[in-house]
Amino acid sequence: MSPGIGVKTAAVVCLALLLSGSARPQATPGTSSAPENSTAPQAQPAAPADDNQGSMQQQQPVTAPTRRVPGARANLGGAVLGLVQSREGIPLGGVQVALQPMAAGKISSAETSADGIFRKRDLVPGKYQITFQLAGYEPLMQTGVTLRPGEVLTIEVRLKSTGAPAAAKTREVPVQPGNAEEGEMPSYREIMRRPAKDMDQEQFAQMEMPPESRIAVPEPDRWNIALPPWVRYPGRPGEYPYSGSHWWDPFNRNKLKGDYPIFGQNTFFNFTGVSNTALDVRRLYVPSGVSGQNPFNERFFGKGGQAFVQETIRLTFDLFHGDTSFKPVDWRIRLTPAFNVNQLWVQEKGIVNIDVREGVSRTDAHVGLQEAFVEKKLADLSPNYDFISVRAGIQQFTSDFRGLIFTEEQPGFRVFGNLDNNRLQYNAAYFWFLEKDTNSGLNRFLNRHQQAMIANFYIQDFLAKGYTAEVSYHYDKDDASLHYDQNGFLVRPAPIGAVTPHDIRAHYIGITGNGHFGRINVSNAFYQVLGHDDLNPIAGRRVVLDSQLAAVEFSLDKDWLRFRASGFFASGDSNPRDHVARGFDAITEDQTFAGGIFSFFNREGIRLTGTGVTLVPPDSFLPDLKSSKQEGQVNFVNPGIFVFNVGADMDVTTKMKAILNVNYLRFHHTAPLDLLLFQSDIRPTIGVDYAVGLVYRPPLSENMVITGGIAALTPGDGLRQIYTRQTLISVFTTVRFTF
Repeated sequence: MSPGIGVKTAAVVCLALLLSGSARPQATPGTSSAPENSTAPQAQPAAPADDNQGSMQQQQPVTAPTRRVPGARANLGGAVLGLVQSREGIPLGGVQVALQPMAAGKISSAETSADGIFRKRDLVPGKYQITFQLAGYEPLMQTGVTLRPGEVLTIEVRLKSTGAPAAAKTREVPVQPGNAEEGEMPSYREIMRRPAKDMDQEQFAQMEMPPESRIAVPEPDRWNIALPPWVRYPGRPGEYPYSGSHWWDPFNRNKLKGDYPIFGQNTFFNFTGVSNTALDVRRLYVPSGVSGQNPFNERFFGKGGQAFVQETIRLTFDLFHGDTSFKPVDWRIRLTPAFNVNQLWVQEKGIVNIDVREGVSRTDAHVGLQEAFVEKKLADLSPNYDFISVRAGIQQFTSDFRGLIFTEEQPGFRVFGNLDNNRLQYNAAYFWFLEKDTNSGLNRFLNRHQQAMIANFYIQDFLAKGYTAEVSYHYDKDDASLHYDQNGFLVRPAPIGAVTPHDIRAHYIGITGNGHFGRINVSNAFYQVLGHDDLNPIAGRRVVLDSQLAAVEFSLDKDWLRFRASGFFASGDSNPRDHVARGFDAITEDQTFAGGIFSFFNREGIRLTGTGVTLVPPDSFLPDLKSSKQEGQVNFVNPGIFVFNVGADMDVTTKMKAILNVNYLRFHHTAPLDLLLFQSDIRPTIGVDYAVGLVYRPPLSENMVITGGIAALTPGDGLRQIYTRQTLISVFTTVRFTF
């Protein structure tokens, strides 16, 4: 039986009980307020002044009956309570109900409320003809409805849609309550006949409860109840609130999207397919190398034009048991393979591969497994759906609000849950790393010899409602190893200074927050790093770690605008040869801060000339001087950075957002660059980074998102000394389709 039908019927029955109390007979002037006796129709004494006196008076003989106006009698009227629905069980409001006595008498009328219910009382007992009319539905006429004195009749009516608002011919239904063909709901049925409270005990004893079939009618499985046909605006195409489902349609009810159980009542399957196409055309200068593409070129830098395009398809298969919303799942199995094809064009040799014979272009493809885990809820901790669960396998995890320290898809074991009505949330995770494919960034089935342990704790509504605080701890255990990337370049250890494999042990202690105080949106972070590096390649010795990161962003929303201002600081090392490494580096960051991808310095990986390391890796603001963000080791002897940012996000239309972003960048200490490049007195100014971007959602949803923009970096004095005076430019676009 459908739970919805049972609830509606129960509501009608409850209303009937209430209405039966309100259907007490009303005394006419000069008559008794007590009902007539069903066995001796003689006048009763007048009602006493209070209940106690009345109970005593009923036990004594009556000496003087109340006088009544000749020909008058007590009004013992009946009442009708009804629920009018469509054949699909949707309540119909505005239905015109006419109750006409079969004998001569006045026609009574009523109209259903928005929930499909109508009430009519003080009806003269007898037989009635009841008519129901509503535009767009076939009128229904019920004849021979008997209403007894003092009775409340509860009925349920279902009207058949005509598919058009025009009036149809009235259909007459015989008085056979509950009579319907197999599997079909009756158009009219009487749910209950209940006497008024004034009815005596003998008459009440003769009443029988209706059979269960007239109160609760079995309906199909609740998951298979079809949506009703409904044209909101007849004659106007496209206005269909309820639409049929198809396997290729993610917007309407679909078994592949977890809207129906795949089997049983609580086991669902959700398939998600994502196609991500990215194009990046940039002017990024590189040294011409020993074997240049253009011989006899005396310039140190070769041509800086580069173009990169890639297509990544991710297919997620998610099988879970539980409810589709409002509480954690009981168990889950998820699998996400990813397929990548990429193409790179450059204008200098020695970039696509260490072997210059490979030329200036490269086509590559890779298949990786990005998610493969099982999840099980261990226990419910409170009636508010607080829980504790465990997840094991390859899984995605970001340790803070902005991806400042750790964002990865790696094999691991994670315990997570919440407390205090979801106000407190916690994670404890252990990851062992796989190697990454060099050109796509997807997983390979090779051991990376690196582990990470992470624990964090979130407190919602901390200090003020709407602000969430986080306390976290990260431990990075990176063992000594020798590794060349798939293009033939040495990445572990970094090919600078003392090229010797070395162990790194780093502890990150952090406090972060995200939310708002009143109208001001706030995002902040602070991290302290402790630990040691057995043999830092730049320092050439064992160093202890002591570095910091701090970031804060304020934003204000005004109508369709959001104004942003932020600052970012990563400490640098002022003495690269001492025993303390003070430059900050992260484990595997993906920093969405100070413009994120709409910042040239954050978006593009800039190589440091004359070395085998990067000045800054992609998707990061940290000038960490390491060989590769994904395949190299962290390096805590680096110049550090200051970033000062202003920007604005503008909702130009409901489908399009524009982003403006400007950064001023400056090194904290340039001593590591002086040592590494054999160049003295390098200035700290990096330059001004500015960008404009658009985010366009044609269907007004996340199913299709087009992102594009232009970013540029005008070098300051410091970057001119170590790189180039030319402005660096990037034009990029990303098209993402999601099913």
